[in-house]
Amino acid sequence: MGKVILENKLMKNKPLQISIYNEQKFLSIDESKIKSVLLKMLQDAEILQGSLEVAIVDDPTIHKLNVEFLGHDYATDVLSFEMDADSQKKFLEGNVIVSAETALNRASEFDQTPEMELLLYIIHGTLHLLGYDDHSEEDAPLMRQKETEYLDWVIR
Repeated sequence: MGKVILENKLMKNKPLQISIYNEQKFLSIDESKIKSVLLKMLQDAEILQGSLEVAIVDDPTIHKLNVEFLGHDYATDVLSFEMDADSQKKFLEGNVIVSAETALNRASEFDQTPEMELLLYIIHGTLHLLGYDDHSEEDAPLMRQKETEYLDWVIR
C-alpha cells in the first residue's frame, strides 16, 4: 500500500493517467464510473498531463495515514495530497485516499447510498487538488456546488 500512496512518479510531459487502487472489502467499486467523473473534473480544470491516484481503503489504513502525514489521531473520510501541480502548464500529480468503511457507516446519515457517499469523498478530495477549499464560510459554498455538479453528472 505505501508504494501506491504518495509516490511521485514524475509524470510531467506525459498524458494524463488516472489509477484506482481498491484495497478494501466493504463496497464493490465501479472503477469506470470513478474514472469517468475524475476525467471530467480534470478536463474541466484543463489538466492535460500528470497522474491522479485514488486509493480506496478501510478505516484503520486511513487512520494510520492521517496520523503519519497530518498528525490527526482518527480515521477520516478523505485525504488528498498534491505531489506537484502547475495550472499554467496544465499539469497535476496527486493522490486521493478515501475510506469505504466510513462511507458505509455514514451514508445513511445523509440519506445516501454508500457508493455515492464514497464517490462524494473522491470528488471532494479531487476538488482540493484542483484548488477548491471548504475550510472557510466564504469558500465552502462553491466547493459544495462543485460537489453537487459532479455527483449530478454521474447520475445523469
